[in-house]
Amino acid sequence: MPRNKGFPERGELVVCSVTSVKDFGAFVTLDEYGDKEGFIHIRDAATGWVKYLRDYIREGQKVVCKVLGVDPSKGHIDLSLKSVNAHQKREKIQQWKNEKKAEKLVEIIAERMTISIDDAYDQFANELIDTYETLYGAFEAFAVSPDEMTEEYSGAWVQTFLEVAQENVAVPSVKISGILELRSFAPDGIEHIKNALNKGLAAGGDADAEIICVGCPKYRIVITAEDYKTAEETMKDISSAAIKAMEKAGGEASLKR
Repeated sequence: MPRNKGFPERGELVVCSVTSVKDFGAFVTLDEYGDKEGFIHIRDAATGWVKYLRDYIREGQKVVCKVLGVDPSKGHIDLSLKSVNAHQKREKIQQWKNEKKAEKLVEIIAERMTISIDDAYDQFANELIDTYETLYGAFEAFAVSPDEMTEEYSGAWVQTFLEVAQENVAVPSVKISGILELRSFAPDGIEHIKNALNKGLAAGGDADAEIICVGCPKYRIVITAEDYKTAEETMKDISSAAIKAMEKAGGEASLKR
């Protein structure tokens, strides 16, 4: 099973289940830390004066809190609900969901290998957590770069891990866009523009790219790639080729971001 964690660190964001709400504060269990108990004082529930705590938090809720302090000797964990903004909450909940999914995937691997879940963690999962910080991060790495991963790791688990990763984990991607403005004053200007756009797409090679007319003379370039660096390089290749072709034909061209 997943390794038992000790206590969270001060400043860490944690996913909690609300177990009891009192007039003075709320008691929660920390989902990622073996259901250790934490406490949210009423002053840390929301900004401003809080008259009724249940207006902000209720039993059974999943909440994301920031760790204010930890006393392992007493088992005390003080938490703040008001210190977590909406963006941080969404990111943390998604990360938590990803880790729950990754734990299920390890169970699938253990079943396919006919080993226990404890053995699966001993053989590979614990090492991968140390390297990638999260289990899901390891599954993403195998899904994105299978050749590199199979060269880096060896063992009976590798091929099964790779198969499960490719079956269940979507390769992460980023999307960027820019506006190409192309103008031609020649009688057959539309043909010059089409040629410039085709030259641009050709320069992108096998990249996931498309050019959409948003109203002449504006054409939107949309690039989808594994990371921003790759996406930006593709944007540069496509736009440069299109601009060069347009200017060579006597027209005007520019890229707006």
